[in-house]
Amino acid sequence: QAELALIEANAPYTGYKIDVFNKPEWFVSKVNPVGKVPTVAYGGPSVNPDEPSPASSKITESNVILEFLADLYPNSGLLPKDPVSRSKVRLFLDANSKSVEEPLYAFLGGVGSYENVLKGIEVIQGLLEEDADFAVGVHYTIADASISPHIARLRIITETDAGRFPAGMGFKLGEELKGPKFAKFTKYADRVLQRASFKQTFDQVCIPLPF
Repeated sequence: QAELALIEANAPYTGYKIDVFNKPEWFVSKVNPVGKVPTVAYGGPSVNPDEPSPASSKITESNVILEFLADLYPNSGLLPKDPVSRSKVRLFLDANSKSVEEPLYAFLGGVGSYENVLKGIEVIQGLLEEDADFAVGVHYTIADASISPHIARLRIITETDAGRFPAGMGFKLGEELKGPKFAKFTKYADRVLQRASFKQTFDQVCIPLPF
């Protein structure tokens, strides 16, 4: 999410991949005591990512980071200038967290149903405007950056049936999504996954799944 926004903003940055199952001690002690990724270190001297400076500000939580980057690069279009459109972006961010991320990971972990995933996707689909290219209007925003990784994981599990759910449920979810009921969402998903920024950052092998 954060890297997508950075690329879309043409922002200079130095990335560092963190193994979410084996986080380095320096990350927890000097960057984010909670251990959550992503985290952005902003400001301070130029240092290697694995040698973070105490002078830099540590920005945490995905949606907070996305808004921070949109504020940092106001001409990027990551957050619209129109107040109504801005509110729609924030509504989409909230809906993505509650209606897609939570049920999707519950399903992946074997403690949720694919029906709940479909209900969440219905919520997102209801927010998509008929004549819009992206989540909000015709410009890519942090709303699109927020949901893209989840759509990628959704594609992976529906194509591979990989997860702690009963065998075949991933394929079943995929079949449901291929139906006309979810045509608008599927068209949107195809569009964001074809985005150059997504292709640049996507690594199917490295996408963490809760196994």
